[in-house]
Amino acid sequence: MKNNINILVVDDEKTIVDVIEVYLKKEGYTVFTASNGTEALKIFNDKKINLIILDLMLPDISGEEICKKIKNQIDIPIIMLTAKVNEDDVLNGFKQGADDYVIKPFSVKQLIARVTAILRRYKVNKNEIMSFNNRDLIIDKDKCEVKKNGDIVKLTPSEYKLLLIFSENSKKLFTRNELLDKAIGEEIDAIDRIIDSHIKNLRSKIEDNSKEPKYILTVYGMGYKFDGKKDD
Repeated sequence: MKNNINILVVDDEKTIVDVIEVYLKKEGYTVFTASNGTEALKIFNDKKINLIILDLMLPDISGEEICKKIKNQIDIPIIMLTAKVNEDDVLNGFKQGADDYVIKPFSVKQLIARVTAILRRYKVNKNEIMSFNNRDLIIDKDKCEVKKNGDIVKLTPSEYKLLLIFSENSKKLFTRNELLDKAIGEEIDAIDRIIDSHIKNLRSKIEDNSKEPKYILTVYGMGYKFDGKKDD
């Protein structure tokens, strides 16, 4: 399959879904399909999806609402499909975070070309986003933004530096002195135990249970390491 790229196609018209699926598979993509919004969100939450082709008018949840829900969790490309030609409808889709708009009826070959172009652009521009444990924790280095369960987490500069050091060096053991030097090196009078305080505060913000952490683990007598599972 093409670089393990998973594409979710959402449309209640089976013939449209079937044709798009065939063309995408010919290009080497892995394809998931849904006929309504509820099913689409379940697949999105269960699978690692890299791009969504999303019909605007679905029988249960509108395409705009689905787009908004997903974009609030993670920034992945979404191409809207619609029979609506009203400019306000198109603009509203873009306001919800849509990356492109395709008006029905459309050329499937042109749609596939747009998929390729958007994925290429995201690969170049969005490679600063890391996510862990099925998007439980998301770090957007370009925006200096961290999300936990879809909600923005407010970190101090030192906490953010520490999280970056850990997340970019998963499983690597760091001593307190190493973390002190990398994250708070300019504070000459800082003592190594200040790291413990920063990590305690960081855990309270990114862990489900700070007393039983799954991201920042203590290696007793040695230091700390990051144990989050990075999403593919």
